[in-house]
Amino acid sequence: MNLMTRFSLIIATALLAAGCSSTAEKSQPAITPADPNQGCTSSAVEHLKGETATPELLEQARQQAGASTARILTPGSVVTLEYNRQRLNLNVDDQRVITRVSCG
Repeated sequence: MNLMTRFSLIIATALLAAGCSSTAEKSQPAITPADPNQGCTSSAVEHLKGETATPELLEQARQQAGASTARILTPGSVVTLEYNRQRLNLNVDDQRVITRVSCG
C-alpha cells in the first residue's frame, strides 16, 4: 500500500470518528457520584429501589455508585459468581422494578 493511500485511510478514519462524537451536553446526575477510587458504593443508589430499571437508569446508577461496570439481574438470571468490587448489581422483579442494589 503506498503512502498516499495510507494517509487517505487515516484521514477518512479520523473524519468518521469525529462524525460519531456527540456535542450535546449531558445532564448531570441529581446526586453527587461516589469516589471511583473507593470502588462501588451501593448505598449511594439505595434510593432507586422501587424504580423501573432502564439502560439509562443503569448508567446513571453506575456513575453515582462509582462503579466501573453495572448489570441488571432479573429473576432466573444466570450470573457469574466471582466478586468484583467495581461492579454494581441492580436486582429487579418480573416487571423490572428494582428490589435490591449491591456491589460485587
